[in-house]
Parts: sequence; C-alpha cells; structure tokens
Amino acid sequence: ANIMGIEACRSVMPNVPMAAVFDTAFHQTMPRQAYLYGLPYEYYEKYKIRRYGFHGTSHRYVTARAAQLLGKPIEQLKLISCHMGNGSSFTAVDGGKSIDTTMGLTPLEGLIMGTRSGDVDPTVVEMLMTQTGMSVADAMSVLNKKSGLLGLSAGLSSDWRDIKTNAQSGDAAAKRAAEVFAYRAKKYIG
Repeated sequence: ANIMGIEACRSVMPNVPMAAVFDTAFHQTMPRQAYLYGLPYEYYEKYKIRRYGFHGTSHRYVTARAAQLLGKPIEQLKLISCHMGNGSSFTAVDGGKSIDTTMGLTPLEGLIMGTRSGDVDPTVVEMLMTQTGMSVADAMSVLNKKSGLLGLSAGLSSDWRDIKTNAQSGDAAAKRAAEVFAYRAKKYIG
C-alpha cells in the first residue's frame, strides 16, 4: 500500500522529488534493555522480534520544538513527548535521543488508543479464540479496531473529544473510558 501511494504521486507529479521517512527511525537509539522483549533471545536474532516504536517523526519534531521554546540545547534536556490522537504514544527522550517508547513491535502495544487496546496480556488472544470461536485474525481485529476508547465506551466513539464531552455530561460508558485512559497514561509517565 505504501509503494502504491508513492507510485501514484510519482505518476501525478513526476518532477517533484520524493522522500520516504521511516516512522520508526527516531527510536533506533533505544538501548537494548528498552527494545528487547522477555522472549528467548534467538527470536530476536532470527526474526528481529523487538520493540521498534512508532510516531518517531512526531516525537522528533515535538522534542526539537520543545528545546527551541525552552531556549535550551536539546542535548541538555530530558523530556517525555506525548503524541495524542487516535493512535497515541509517549516517548522518553534524553539529549534528543529516544530511550524508550510505549509502542513496540507494532502500534498495538502501549497506551489505550481510539480503537486499539494498548497493552493486554497476550493470553487475551487465546481466550477470545477459545471463548468465542474467533480466528487469530478476528481476535487481532478486535484488539486493533474495536477496542480502546471505542470499546471501553461501548461503541460511543474512538475520539477523545467525544469521550470527554460525554463523560462531563454524565455518560457512564464515556466516564469509564476516560478514567481507564487517564489511569494508563499516568501509569506510563509515572
């Protein structure tokens, strides 16, 4: 799909230079203890199963801009960058370098998001399959597309603005979604 987008742009704008930016590149500075999972090391060696992080372009910009606004060299700062949207992530940045982030191998790990569950015990997938008869693909679809704020609010919305407005108006499901999201966000930041 990404290549199709590049090819479509090239056909419409053949003389415009194009550049590809890897969203995970900013997180390549994470130390080993931050990117390795507690799995047999051979899975990292053979299959590169590790935490990569996402929203790197956003986190790089936000931390550089924060340094500018603070009037300090980025090399002297320790920051927590918060990328908030339908997909959300936090990144700890030390001296302009990512040292840890909430997302992992995929964007599913980490914070509760608009439709993504965020961190769940891996056995949840097995339980969904055995209890409901779902396939792996169906269970992963639930975690990626029917969970998060949308799932916690009983289908009300995946948009934080709607959740906040409805919670303030007394909607119990919206309040539940807001409370769980806020708790998890605070848990990550400390």
